[in-house]
This record gives sequence, structure tokens and C-alpha cells, in this order.
Amino acid sequence: MKVKREVKRLGDVCDKSSSNISQNQLANEDGAYPIFGAGGFIKNVSFYHQDKEYVAIIKDGAGIGRLSLLPAHSSVIGTLQYLVPKDILNIRYFFYFLSSIDFGKYKNGSTIPHIYFKDYADEPILVLPIPEQKRIVAVLDEAFDAIAKAKENAEKNLSSSRELFKSYLQSELLNNKWEQKLLGEVCEDVEYGTSSKSKKNGKVPVLRMGNIQNGRIDWTKLVYSDDKIETKKYLLKHNDVLFNRTNSPEWVGKTAIYKSERPAIFAGYLIRIHRKEKMLDADYLNYFLNSDMAMKYGKTVTISSVNQANINGAKLMRYPIPVPPIAVQKNIVKRLNSLATEIQRIESVYTRKLADLEELKKSILQKAFSGELAGAKS
Repeated sequence: MKVKREVKRLGDVCDKSSSNISQNQLANEDGAYPIFGAGGFIKNVSFYHQDKEYVAIIKDGAGIGRLSLLPAHSSVIGTLQYLVPKDILNIRYFFYFLSSIDFGKYKNGSTIPHIYFKDYADEPILVLPIPEQKRIVAVLDEAFDAIAKAKENAEKNLSSSRELFKSYLQSELLNNKWEQKLLGEVCEDVEYGTSSKSKKNGKVPVLRMGNIQNGRIDWTKLVYSDDKIETKKYLLKHNDVLFNRTNSPEWVGKTAIYKSERPAIFAGYLIRIHRKEKMLDADYLNYFLNSDMAMKYGKTVTISSVNQANINGAKLMRYPIPVPPIAVQKNIVKRLNSLATEIQRIESVYTRKLADLEELKKSILQKAFSGELAGAKS
């Protein structure tokens, strides 16, 4: 059976409108109608802007281009925009079509990124009879439900592998045979990093809090210094442990170990811990400070302000730490390293699977809106 098909401009088959509502205007609002922001549902209010289903797109700030299919009798705040299809389009077909667009190519601005409807209004959309649109939506719904279940299973397996490692680490640290000491008893001193301004380009990387990831140094998004005096003073040495003293409440206290990957110095929001090397193994210290035990203690000594938390060097030196003999510490590290390697292998498998599922979604959408899922051409 031949199916009538037309290719039209996006701007010709939908209406767009903007919201002038800011979130701080909603403090005293109450009612029965939901209002949404970039992060999803905000609250119920006494009014609504749209009387039928619509698609909302984030047009300003983080997450630009992210889409939501939202219900009738609802509204969005000003960082989002309304996209309402005309009667020739099924709303879910319209949503799936928009999901196939790479909105990143329309991004403008750097400090506060934004996208404009006029820039993507020329995107071509395949317009089919409504029954054919509904058939394609049913195909996509089924495929995407299966992908969502596969992603859920992969994410559960990822989470389980991480929890397994945390549990094993905790069991090693909670051994009642080990003597508890204060970190200051097994360390010589702590040292804050450079407060000098860094540059986008230069000779020596300056590690910052964003470079402390999962117990290791992340060598992306670097800044640099060419200051020879600073480099001599703050140059990292093999097995230096860096503690993140200032960050968001969630991430303050995260720690990484430097393995001489490349010469580098460290910034002032990080603390270098000078161990008594005959009493404390560097890798053991790194594992301990990233453990739930240490993170939990850190929350009890954190000084918090708006969106920022701090644990100073003096408080760090008073962390309680189980201290087995140095030979036992090294054996614990060996076991943890072995388990970590296996966990990383498992995570790599499931991370790749998640990426493959995202690519599959893109491929299915591309086929749907290039006409490959439609009936025979007329």
C-alpha cells in the first residue's frame, strides 16, 4: 500500500512560544497545574499556559536542546520554550522527530549557551498520514522500551559492581585488629597548593579539583603554569596523595594519587599529604580517604556555605584511620588493586554497552525520519 509522504520545514508544522516566568516568582504559588523547569517538575501552580500536550526544549543554560514531552494544562519557566505541533502531526511522532535532531550544532554563546528556534526551523521533517505516524510511533515505542530495559539492567550491573568494591574496601578497613590512629600521627605535614592564577596554555599542568576523579588524576581540562619558582615549590612527586579540601558538599574530600604520569603542580583547593612513609602506604591512604568510612567522617567536620564545603588541613590531620603494619597495608592494596582491575573491566563492558544502546536509538530515529520505517512511496 502506497503511503503519501511530504517533506516540510519544521517551522511550517509547529508553533513556538516562550515563557516569561522565572522560578523565583513561584514561591507563593499554589494550585492544581504543574510547572516544569530544566530539571523537571517544580511544583503545582494556579495557572497553565498550554491546553494540550506539547514538547518543551531547554533553550538557555546547561542542558540546551534537551527535550520533554509534557502534559496538557501545564507550563514551563523561561529557560525552556514551547514547541506545539500543528494538526498534521501526532504529538509523539513530533517528539521522536525532535529527538533525532542534533541541537548541539545550533548552540550559541559560551558563558550562558543558548539556541534559537530560527536557527533550527529549517530542519526537514517527513510528514506522513496520521495513521502511518501512529504506526511508526508504536514501532519506536516498542524499540525504545526494549532499549530502556536493557539500559536499566546495564546500569544496575554497573552499580552492583561499584557497590561490591565499596563493600570489600569497607570490610578491609573495619578489621578490629588494626590500631586506630589520627592521620596526623602517621603524617609529617599537609601542604596547600599554589594560589597563583593559571593559564590556558603553558609548560606545566596545574591540577585542580576537577582533575581528582575516582582516586586517580584525570588529565583532561587542564590549565598551566610557566612560573619556575611555583613549579619547583609545588612539583608533585611519585605517590603524592592529593586531598580536595574545597568543593560542593557532595565531592569535598575526594582524593587521588599521583603516579608520575607527567610533571605537574597542584592548585590551592588541593592539599598534598606528606606521609611518614615507613608507617603509611600511599595507595592504602588513597583507598582509605575515598572510602565511605572517611567520607562519612568528613561530613562531620565540613564547614559549609552556599553550594560550597571545606575541610581544612588541621581537620584532615585529625581523621581517624586504621593503621595495620606497613606490610599488611601493602597486601591490602594488592588485593584491592586486583579487585579494582576486574571491576574496571566489568564497568568497561557495561559502559560500552550503554554507549552502543544510545547509538542504536540514534540509528532507529534516523531510519524512522528518513522514511525507512514508512510504507511504500506514493
